[in-house]
This record gives sequence, structure tokens and C-alpha cells, in this order.
Amino acid sequence: MKTIFEKTNGVDGVCIGETEGIKLEGVIPKELLREGSIGLPQLSELEVLRHYKELSDRNFCIEKGFYPLGSCTMKYNPKVNELLASLEGFANLHPLQDDEDCQGALELMYNLQEKLKYITGMDAVTLQPAAGAHGELTGMMIIKKYFEVKGETNRTKVIIPDSAHGTNPASAKMCGFEIVEVKSNERGQVDIEELKTLLDENVAAIMMTNPNTLGIFEEKVLEISKLMHDNGSLLYYDGANFNAIMGWTNPALMGFDVVHLNLHKTFATPHGGGGPGAGPVGVVEKLKDFLPSPTVEFDGNKYYRNYNISHSIGKVRSFYGNFGVLVRAYAYILMMGDNLKLASADAVLNANYIKEKLKGFYELPYDEPCMHEFVLSGEKQHQEGVSTIGIAKRLMDDNIHPPTVYFPLIVHEAIMIEPTESESKEVLDNFINVMLKIAEEIKENPDEVLKSPQKTPVKKVDETQAARHPNLTFKGL
Repeated sequence: MKTIFEKTNGVDGVCIGETEGIKLEGVIPKELLREGSIGLPQLSELEVLRHYKELSDRNFCIEKGFYPLGSCTMKYNPKVNELLASLEGFANLHPLQDDEDCQGALELMYNLQEKLKYITGMDAVTLQPAAGAHGELTGMMIIKKYFEVKGETNRTKVIIPDSAHGTNPASAKMCGFEIVEVKSNERGQVDIEELKTLLDENVAAIMMTNPNTLGIFEEKVLEISKLMHDNGSLLYYDGANFNAIMGWTNPALMGFDVVHLNLHKTFATPHGGGGPGAGPVGVVEKLKDFLPSPTVEFDGNKYYRNYNISHSIGKVRSFYGNFGVLVRAYAYILMMGDNLKLASADAVLNANYIKEKLKGFYELPYDEPCMHEFVLSGEKQHQEGVSTIGIAKRLMDDNIHPPTVYFPLIVHEAIMIEPTESESKEVLDNFINVMLKIAEEIKENPDEVLKSPQKTPVKKVDETQAARHPNLTFKGL
């Protein structure tokens, strides 16, 4: 594909200057006027549109094919939500307008807070954090300040399972905590006996997701909760995998004190490309005075932004969060209603269906009933000549986005698959058949698999060369 500079045809697409009667001299100081060409490509509007459409066609998205990206819940985003978020009263509302002038937006935010409180079982919610990892950071800041106010500055440790998302230790470390790893047992769950040996008066919290990153429900979560609370410690819930449990249980019932949710995962708002996202944080009663300010409140007559929070950690996001994402999530919750529970049930069913169909052909390190996702190993195929990355690239030739690979780290040659509730049985069967075909191809002709991807706009690349000698800028022609 040619760059937009190479497509230049020498014809001005847009001409702004004296030829249109605009006199620049006298308006802009002479010393600031450019002499000569700026060197920008010259194309008509139609040619520019064609160029960007061509670029767009090269991207993979949920509307283009199956996207089983483990732990990321790449579910379909209803287009009606996009329409609602673009309504003039939402899209053109200035964030610095007075409360009296934006009652509708504040009402939406308040109602979303209330619904997220109900869904998670928490007592208070902030909508400020801009993504899941930002929610983690916010939650850990709340935990740190809580112990500071209590005078327990000795609590400097945070326990994190070895299967955790990588953002967990990063978020805790950014808050100054020491990270202590707890191992998984033979069933892929937190090793309770090892956890007991790690507990002391210096432990502030444990960060967990349930189901965990292996897609396995932590059956002893109530025992873990009791151990932590008896130790004077708190429990943090990473909500990345919340799509598996909506309506069936919630973090409060499991004993968690702080929870973040990824609205761009569980509640069907746009995801990927660096955002914008949303990572609301919910807390139990004793932590509500530590939330970022302001929160959105209702006094019975009007909605308002409350800056009077006694032990607030302060603002964590400019203005009040990514409002357009909040509108989309609120619309999704209203549209789904009690069917949020069915969404989780279908996600769990889809994952178990694929797991059972593939486990005889790929290794399944933890042969347990899974929740919304599961983790295979490509070790068998690796020994036959094609590693997990080769399997991922081969999938691309069948218009399937690769699953998450090489994570979690406790599974060698990991292939992490999350189908979500959005996909039909026909889509799942096609994925299963492609995975079986790849397994057979590896046995018969691994060299052919290693040539993939062959049908994508960009063919097989040299990752080692790209990592060691990245070329990140266009140098010109």
C-alpha cells in the first residue's frame, strides 16, 4: 500500500490563501509567514477518503470477525449506544458548566453509580477512573490512605496471585507497596496454605480476580476473605473478569472491600486502541470517605457534584471521567436489564463448549469447569515444530483474531480463549474447526503453518528484528 505522500498527484486539494481573497499580510506578522511549500500531500477529498477507508479495511475489529481475546471480553458493542452517546445534549455539553445546567448528565451518572452499586454489592462508586488499570491505581490509593488515616503505616505489603493480570503488581507498586506473590495450587486456584504463611501485620491487602485469569472460580474465596479480614487486611477485586458472574454473585458476597469494573469489557463500550475506556471503582461503607472527589450525589431535588469528601484521595481524572463511555454503559445496562445474568451464563456456556471440543487436541493444563474463558497450552504443537505464536498467526488467515498468547505466565505456551456471549454456535464451531485444522496441519506440514499469515494485508514479519530495530517514524521519500 502506498503512503499518502506517494499518492500525491500535484493538484491542490484545498487552497487557502490570497487566491480566495484572504490577505495574510497585515493579519499575521511577516516573519511568521512560511516561504515555500509545507510539503504536505496534495489530494482531493475523495482521494483522502479512499486512503483512510483503505487503512480502515486493514484493521481487524469485532464487526469483521471472531475476536476471542482472553481476559479482554471483546464483545459486540450495540450501535444504538453510539447513537445515544452522540446526542447533542451529551456530546456538546461542556464539563465546566454549572450543575444547574447539566442536570440530565448528572442524573445519568448518578443512576449509573446506583446500578453499579447494585450489581457489585458495593456501598459507594466513583466513575472517574479512565480505564481498568487506572481503577486499580485508584483502589490501591484508597487502601493506602485508609491505613494511613488509621495510623497503620506499617501495612506496606500487597499479596498478588501468580496468575494475576500484570497491571495488579504495577498498580500496587506505583502506590509504594511491596509485592508478595502467592502461588497457585494444582487446580489453578490460590494456594490457601501458602497464603497463610504470608500473612502478618504488614499486609495491607490481597488483589484478586474471581474467576481468575485461568478462567477458574476461586472456590475458597470466602476462606481467603476471612483470613484477610482476621488479619486486619483488605481485599481488592480486579473486575476484568466480571463478565462471568453478573447477576449470579458479586464481589461484596465474596467479601471484597474494593472493586474496579472495566466498562469497556463487561458493559459493551468501545475497547482497544488505547481507549477511551472507563474503570469505575466501588467500595464498602468504611471506605466511601476516601473516594476521589467529586462524587455525583442527589439531595432529593437536584443532582450535584460533591467535593466535600473528608479523606478523599483527590481527583484522579480531569473533569469527571470519560463521559461518553459512561453514557454507552448506562444504555447497555438499561437495555439488558435482568438479561445481564443471561449474558454471563451464555459467556460461560460458550467457553466450556469450546474447551471440551479442543481439550483432546491441545493440552489443557487445568482440566476444570471454566467460567468465561479458559487456557490451553500449545506445548504439544511446539514439540511438533510450531509454537503458540505460530498457531496465533495461522488463525489470522481464517479471519479470526488470535487469542491472548503466552499469558498467564504459569502456563507454558499459553493460549487464552474468551468467546464472550455475543457469538453464535456457528461462529464457535467455525473457530473449533479451524483450531482442529491447524493442529492437523502442524502434524502433517508444520513448515506451511510457519509461513502464516499469508492472507492478511501485512504478511509474516520478523518480530525479533522489529523489537530490536523498531522503525517508528516515516522518514519521507
